[in-house]
Amino acid sequence: MTSSRRRLPHPVLLGPSAALVLLAAVGCTSTDPAASVSVPTPSSEAAAYCRALHKELPSSVAGLERSDPAPRSDLTAGWGDGAIVLRCGVARPAKMDDAQAKAAEADGVNWLLEQREDDGPRFTTTLRKAYVEVSLSAAYAHDATPLAAFAAPVKKTVPSGL
Repeated sequence: MTSSRRRLPHPVLLGPSAALVLLAAVGCTSTDPAASVSVPTPSSEAAAYCRALHKELPSSVAGLERSDPAPRSDLTAGWGDGAIVLRCGVARPAKMDDAQAKAAEADGVNWLLEQREDDGPRFTTTLRKAYVEVSLSAAYAHDATPLAAFAAPVKKTVPSGL
């Protein structure tokens, strides 16, 4: 039995086709902020405060159930599939040096407010031994009430001071 192969008159390049398939696959991946969050790399002292905070965080915030982002870490937490994301042990924001920076206070915890262009606000605790950052989705553009849910856990686990 003989088999014959038919040769194409011109070489066919599969490279561009493969690239299109790869681009299509990338285009279909999730852009949900809950899908992945950058895990901070704090000092060992700050990490200890963050681990304690993680144990005290509520199971729901503003009516949203807890749904921690990937990768799982004691330094991150989330609610409502990325609507609210907490990161503990973040670096001190440069905006804290701005005398005109905006701030908020929620049940005895002070927060630096940073407005983000394409998203909701980001808040970072001030005057604490570890910086705790809470990012809110655009749905909370003018609503800082979710911060109240973090006041008691932050006060209990992250001491005041610099």
